[in-house]
Amino acid sequence: MGSDLKRKYLLVTPAKNEEQNLPDVSKSVIGQRLRPELWIIIDDGSTDGTPCILKDLQANCSWVQSIRLPPRPRDITFHYSYVCKQGFDYALEYCRGNNLEFEYIALLDADTVLEENYFGKLLDEFEKDNSIGIVSGGIYYETKGKLSLEVTTKNLPRGTGRIWRKECFFETGGYQVEPSPDSISNIKALMRGWRLVQYADVVQMQKRKTSAADGLWHGYIKNGWMAYYLGKNSLIALVNVLYFSVKYPYYTGAAYFWGYFSSAIKRDKQIQDPEIRAYYKNQGLTGLLSRVSGVFSRNSRDVLEGEP
Repeated sequence: MGSDLKRKYLLVTPAKNEEQNLPDVSKSVIGQRLRPELWIIIDDGSTDGTPCILKDLQANCSWVQSIRLPPRPRDITFHYSYVCKQGFDYALEYCRGNNLEFEYIALLDADTVLEENYFGKLLDEFEKDNSIGIVSGGIYYETKGKLSLEVTTKNLPRGTGRIWRKECFFETGGYQVEPSPDSISNIKALMRGWRLVQYADVVQMQKRKTSAADGLWHGYIKNGWMAYYLGKNSLIALVNVLYFSVKYPYYTGAAYFWGYFSSAIKRDKQIQDPEIRAYYKNQGLTGLLSRVSGVFSRNSRDVLEGEP
């Protein structure tokens, strides 16, 4: 039983108006060599055909459940994390009520298609090293039939397709209703001695660019605002502006600049969590030099989902 338990996981997916992507995403989850014990899909008030797709999924797969929230505008700040937390809370309560055992907890966005053995490969890595707390695969995009990797800060798990070891999930306070909840989870795990790993050779294909649900301009404004909200150093923010400004599409640097520095000028509210505030305060010069030295490196890309 112990061996079997090590291979059991829960999966949570937020979905809003995903009728175009959800069929491919659900096919990739159902086709996994190692399927989840429970898959909770949160319908965030969809107004398209998403509810019908979810109804069919539940009719054909006993391990798929969905909950529906009232319609609200799409939002990648507080509301996104609220939607995800509704899914995690429901999944955990369902497991308690139905005596379902699990060892891992996973999050998958409704625009992300997985390779056939995605979860199996990543759970293999967990079993090799008990110090690993959070993992993900690499995010790829398909262009003209070819896959290209979205390069991010080395070894940090992505927001979608991430898996927590159960102990790490609970020890770090679960999934918090905050902007950039993946960054917060990463930081809290690091501060408790857990290892974080991104296995870039384990493929998850994202159907749209990170932060592009409402268009890249608005997405990068929100990324800049989130960086300010979390308390990131203004000099590090400028380095990120520089990086985005020399990468196509070049306007993302201006959007990020506006999001961060307009918030700073207005002295908008910032996160109150003492651990997160201390983390960014202590980064100081070391953190800045690290960003500067890697700003034009293919292995350095800050700000995107899941990046502390």
